[in-house]
Amino acid sequence: MELELQDAGEAEILGRQPVLAILTIEDDIQLFRGNRSNFADLIRAGREHGFLVYVVTVKQLKLTRRQLNGFTYHEKTDTWIAHTFPFPDLIYNRIPLREDELQPSVRRKLEACLNHPNVHLFNPLFFNKWTLFKWLREAPATRSYIPSTRRMNSREALSEMMREHPYLYLKPVSGKAGKGIMTIKVRPEKTLPFRLQIQAKRKSIAYNCDTIGKLWSRVKRESAGERYIAQQGIPLASFQTRRFDLRVLAQKNIRGQWDITGIGARVAGSLSITTHVPRGGSIEDPEKLLVSVFGQEAARRIYTRAKQAALVIAKQIERGAGMNHAEMSMDLGIDQSGSIWFFEANAKPMKFDEPDIRKQSLDRIFQYGRYLLRGSGKR
Repeated sequence: MELELQDAGEAEILGRQPVLAILTIEDDIQLFRGNRSNFADLIRAGREHGFLVYVVTVKQLKLTRRQLNGFTYHEKTDTWIAHTFPFPDLIYNRIPLREDELQPSVRRKLEACLNHPNVHLFNPLFFNKWTLFKWLREAPATRSYIPSTRRMNSREALSEMMREHPYLYLKPVSGKAGKGIMTIKVRPEKTLPFRLQIQAKRKSIAYNCDTIGKLWSRVKRESAGERYIAQQGIPLASFQTRRFDLRVLAQKNIRGQWDITGIGARVAGSLSITTHVPRGGSIEDPEKLLVSVFGQEAARRIYTRAKQAALVIAKQIERGAGMNHAEMSMDLGIDQSGSIWFFEANAKPMKFDEPDIRKQSLDRIFQYGRYLLRGSGKR
């Protein structure tokens, strides 16, 4: 069947309103999955930027059609309404769960979007933690930001890591928002020298034992068959005895270049081993925290270096992935000496609570969209 779709790069030239579809997964009960308030914000922001924006599910996305069924948000009634929309120029992948994205039918549809001549796909796939660190180790410009990391696939591998680093983080390869994270501290002077802390919902649970065999058994039980990495623990800078790290949002701008939209800070909860807000962490001003620990001058230098590091890391991740990305968020740690460490990147950033970052993050989706529609961005 011959496609009759208008070339996306000509959309503005011919005066047609550009169209962005938010891609998610269908749901038998609630029509579609995902963060509805985020989707509504995107529809509003799109209107301000002259875009038509709607939500489409993987099943509704028929790549040979001129029109698609989808959903739009009705402000007055606070409801989602089914409607028919033009085929999109831009598809913004917001499939919320990794397990949904891994379904063969979904992967095939995403692959077809990537190969489609008239579509730009934002944020093709979730990142895999192990692959991220592999990409970043390959480049001298990013290697220094990476803590020592290896696959945790045997008791011997874990033992070797503990000999090198008496403080470790154990992270699920496909984890999100701090779920499943554990830490190990080796304290040779104690009767029970191995201390395992397991992140629960808003606090951590401690387990002490005397042998590596017992420790490994407990780790295996807690990991429940998921693949994990073991990572060197970094002694993070702290504010009032609570560790903090930086959340950086990197997005492409109207010139198609990586830029820093904003930096927030997350402070660990008093009973938590992570800084994630759903796990008991709290939001703070990053510059205030850095000044409180390092003083005005050093804080300014660290803040500037963090921005530079995030840009270099974003470029290398995109290079390693071999796919075009519009945005990513990342967690950067600042240790007690002021050095910067990369911990994690998310291909589908969650909403930033800081109002200025949130506003610009929405604007940049459409600014970058306009760059693509001018014909400069499709690979």
